[in-house]
Amino acid sequence: MKIGIIGLGLMGGSLSIAIKKVYKDTEIIGFDHNDQHCIEALEYNLVDKVIDDINDFYGVDILFLAVPVDGIIKIVKQLSKVDKKTAIVDLGSTKALILNSVPTDIRQNFVAAHPMTGTEKSGPTAAIDNLYHGKAIVLCNIEDSGESQHQLAKQIFTNIGMKIFYMDAKEHDRHAAYISHMPHALSYALANAVMKQEDPKAIIALAGGGFRDMSRIAKSSPNMWQDIFRQNRQDLLDGIDCFAGELNRCRELIAQEKWDELHSWMDKANRLHEIL
Repeated sequence: MKIGIIGLGLMGGSLSIAIKKVYKDTEIIGFDHNDQHCIEALEYNLVDKVIDDINDFYGVDILFLAVPVDGIIKIVKQLSKVDKKTAIVDLGSTKALILNSVPTDIRQNFVAAHPMTGTEKSGPTAAIDNLYHGKAIVLCNIEDSGESQHQLAKQIFTNIGMKIFYMDAKEHDRHAAYISHMPHALSYALANAVMKQEDPKAIIALAGGGFRDMSRIAKSSPNMWQDIFRQNRQDLLDGIDCFAGELNRCRELIAQEKWDELHSWMDKANRLHEIL
């Protein structure tokens, strides 16, 4: 099997590692606009070779788009020459706008996927083993994808240990806004709020595990997350408004010293981890 990966950072690099563990005789071809990423991807054996022209992916069995969401939209419009049998799989965090941007002549090639995994790090050096194993992946509007393309993508994701779920793209974006996009917005907000109020030396001395956990994803790439926030703007705004309502409720209970009600409010939140 011949596999192409556009974007050789955390997601693309880790995917290559996972595929190489399962598919021993597979050739993996990489592409990245960042020349240093190409050098590092070869150095770390993430890909077998790199190319400098997207049209050279013609004839691959499956092509993964592991770039920021705005980049996916730009790239997919350049893939009209792809072989009719090739599966094109994007790994973007938003789905509706991307799907609306896929040219009709390659819509059957296209499989919209969102792996629910990642770290705050980026680049080929951030690629890690088992990033995908045991994680969920959402496939959207699969009824519009070609059967062979869908089955090949499903087979690969299953064989690298992922759990597959199916959703409508708009439904996915609404859910992702609450469980992925809003937490990033909150982490950025928390980091900015603390830096405005606290002395750097005090932050270093007093920051415990809770703060580090909540602020960790504020290290994520602003370039990538600006694109995601833009593409999923309305769902994210709805999520922020919902969170603001809960935070105001917490403030109100503390200000009014309603400690029993505050306890009940916290207890209700505890139940989330009965689901997770």
